[in-house]
Formats: sequence, structure tokens, C-alpha cells
Amino acid sequence: MSSTTLEPRLGPVRQTYAGTAEFPPIARAYTDVSQIVRETGLLRRTPWFYAMVGTVLALGFAGCIAGFILLGDSWFQLLIAAALGILFTQVAFLSHEAAHRQILSSGPANDRLARILGNGIVGMSYSWWATKHTRHHANPNRVEKDPDIEIDTISFLETDAASARGLRRFITQRQGWLFFPLLTLEGLNLHVIAFRHLFSREPVKGRWIELAMLAVRFGVIWTPVFLFLPLGMAFAFLGVQLAVFGVYMGASFAPNHKGMPIIAKDAKLDFFSKQVRTSRNVSGGWWATWMMGGLNYQIEHHLFPNMPRPHLARAREIVRDHCETLEVPYVETTMWKSYGIVIDYLNRVGLAARDPFDCPVEATYRRV
Repeated sequence: MSSTTLEPRLGPVRQTYAGTAEFPPIARAYTDVSQIVRETGLLRRTPWFYAMVGTVLALGFAGCIAGFILLGDSWFQLLIAAALGILFTQVAFLSHEAAHRQILSSGPANDRLARILGNGIVGMSYSWWATKHTRHHANPNRVEKDPDIEIDTISFLETDAASARGLRRFITQRQGWLFFPLLTLEGLNLHVIAFRHLFSREPVKGRWIELAMLAVRFGVIWTPVFLFLPLGMAFAFLGVQLAVFGVYMGASFAPNHKGMPIIAKDAKLDFFSKQVRTSRNVSGGWWATWMMGGLNYQIEHHLFPNMPRPHLARAREIVRDHCETLEVPYVETTMWKSYGIVIDYLNRVGLAARDPFDCPVEATYRRV
């Protein structure tokens, strides 16, 4: 089989049909760039920034509560629901940053904050997410090691797409175009996963604390919705809130790695190459940073997971210069182009789910 490149701009990165990847070894790359970052002070905490973000979000929630009370029995409540979906996603960004120990000075304090924000406000399981996300950071886009490319409703690998059957096969064949519509269900999916994880038999640290937080969270949010709104409007309110939350979350995380090189499970490569070559930045400056919670600087975030959000832009300049010197491809594109890349990649993977004996000409005339 001839080799294929997932993204032509990646230059020397080569992915074969069998999934192997070859990268030039750069032994001291990460040591050198991390020394510059430390000397520049970009790993210092920025409590003023996170205090400001927390204040803005608190005011946003207060505004939603006031709007909910004032609107009463009105379909304009769906605007409040959409606003809540946005606010919950922004809180999820903060939980993500606390889990990476970007906000507070001590690890335990960050963990407690991440659990409060994740379980108590967003409605996710912090313990489930932390385990999954740690594995992703250690081996982004590596086969059988990165949980973010494991088979789900969406297939990210051709081998998984080829094994699809039934309804999943129908979805996989069209998964690029269905990706964003399916994200409307992701908010509900994250809530279901939280309870399924916490009620499982596997050991979970802080299981009852997380369950208690989730119970309080859903009680505080859902009770007034069903108490003060007509039943149909209440379900519509929750549907809109969950849909906006799911799409916003997925649209913020999807552009970062999907469509970038897939690393074979037995490939040997250095930390710097592994993180840079499998990540994609999204341009846009401060507004993209606010919209995506700093995830637009995915390359820098993967190299320095505990770097506070305000320092990522400066780190980008250092890392990009370093990549140019070492001739390591540094991929950055606009938000809309990144979505196009993701859709195209998923559609190409989905081709593996098609029946190789289907005749496209016969299928066309059969539909006439």
C-alpha cells in the first residue's frame, strides 16, 4: 500500500496505511524551550485573571437567574437556556484549567476547585474526566492509548470505521456531516457518563462527594425549571441548554487534534515532536482565547499543561520560533478552516465503513 499524509502541511510527518509514523528525533528540543519559558516567567500563576473570569461568570449566572424570574411563563426562556449552555461551558474551561493546576498555588487546592466546578456546576464527573484527560495528554492521537480517538458513535480510525455495523455504520458513512448535529447530544451524554462512572464497580476516589455534588447541582437547576415552567417548556428549556452546551464543548475541543497525524502504538518519538505534530492551534487572538478557554493554543497547552491562560500567547511566539529553527511543522489555522478539516477528515475515515462491493452507478440509478 502506498503511504498517505493526513495533512500535507505537515511535511516530513509520514503515516502509512498500516498506521506507522516516522518523526525525526529531537532529543533536547523540549528541555531548551522549557528553559526559555521558565526564565521568561510564563509558568507563574495569574490569580487576578481567574478572579476576573470568575466574577464575570458569576454575574452571568446572576443575570440568567434574574431573567428566568422576570420572564416567567414565556418561550423567551429559551434564550436564558442558551445563555446557561454557554456559561456552563465557560465553567468547564475553568475546571479544566484547575485540573491542570493553572489557577491556585497548590495541587490539592486546584483539585478541589476542579471538582467543585466540574461536578457542582457543570454536572460532569471530575474523576472520570481527569483519568481520561491525563491519558490523552500523555499520548495524543496514539492508537490504543489516547481515549479521545477510541471508537464511539464517531470513528476516528479507519479500522474502527470498517468494523461499524447497523445504525453505527449508517452514521459512520456520513459522520463528517453529522458531527456537529450529533454534538447536540454530547451535553446529555456527559451527564450520563458521570453517573455511570460513579455508580460503576471500579474504584473511584471521592465517589460519594462527587455524587452528592451532582445531586445538589441537578436539584438546584432542574427543580425551578419544572416547578415554574409548563412541562413542555421545561423540557424545551433543558433541551436547548444541553444542546448549546454540547455543541460549544465539542466545537472547542474538536479542532485541536482531529485530522492531525495518528501515531502508531509502538512508534518511538520524543516529547516535543509528539505534542507539536499532533496538535493544531486556532488563530484569532484574544477573542478566540476567550471563546475557547485557551484551547486555541493547543500546542503550547500540550507542551506546558500547567501554564495559565494569559501566558499562552507569549509562549506561542517562543514555541513557533523554536519550531522554525528545528524545522518542525507548526500547524495553525482559522477556526472555520479547522472545522472544515475536521469534517473532511471524519468523512474520509467514514469511507472505510462503505461496502467495497457497492456500485455507485447502480446505487444512483436505483434511487431514480
